[in-house]
Amino acid sequence: MKVKNKIKNKGLIVSDGCCVEYGDTLALDNVTFTVNEGKLVAVVGPNGGGKSTLFNAMTGLVPIANGSLKIKGLKPNKAKSLIGYIPQKNLINWNFKLSVKQVVGMGLTKNNSFNPFSNKNNKIIEEALNQVGLIEKIDDNINQLSGGQLQRIFIARTLTQGADILLLDEAFSAVDVGAQEDLMEIINSIKLDGKTILIATHDINNIEEKFDEVLCLNRHCCAYGDSSKVLTKEVMEEMYGSHNQMFNNHRPGNHGSKNGN
Repeated sequence: MKVKNKIKNKGLIVSDGCCVEYGDTLALDNVTFTVNEGKLVAVVGPNGGGKSTLFNAMTGLVPIANGSLKIKGLKPNKAKSLIGYIPQKNLINWNFKLSVKQVVGMGLTKNNSFNPFSNKNNKIIEEALNQVGLIEKIDDNINQLSGGQLQRIFIARTLTQGADILLLDEAFSAVDVGAQEDLMEIINSIKLDGKTILIATHDINNIEEKFDEVLCLNRHCCAYGDSSKVLTKEVMEEMYGSHNQMFNNHRPGNHGSKNGN
């Protein structure tokens, strides 16, 4: 039986029929789910399924064409201080020769800090690096770090922001198994501090062992819920199989209704 999505009135992140358009393409269509505080959520789906688009919508980087998306009851452009976002590695400019301390300190700029390396802010940076187990790398150049270490540095940067929600886009991409386990240990430790964490990933192996809940996306929400129950054969076929007929009445400006709303 397919897992049904039921919108709740309360939740930290509430998406109710959210749609995002890129020109003539519907990147997200009628996406509905609710994430409660303190959850560790896997966001899974095929390439082009809308995982990065959802994160961009949550951070206010792309507009919502239809429906709504609320973060703690706020629209995304009003909730930016609540979210720490780590984009995909290939979206980061590596031309700058920055130290680990400088990269982690960038998180403090969101707090309107005129001196990111004051004594107070240095303590915040050091505490964040201690949380991810890389305090000894504080003066190293980021180009000297491994893929797993870089992800930990970016997590430290978001921790300095004091954000309640962390979004990690393909955090395990090009990271070896050992580094993935280290990352999960750190992520679980952060979760214990009350953070809500969403991780976009292609890897659906051992999802139920690693995550509280899973959000299955292929332009729409195929299913959302307990990670031990959601990934049924039907949901997997809907998420990764061919089901273009589901969108016959869906196009920019028309989200499945006859009147175009």
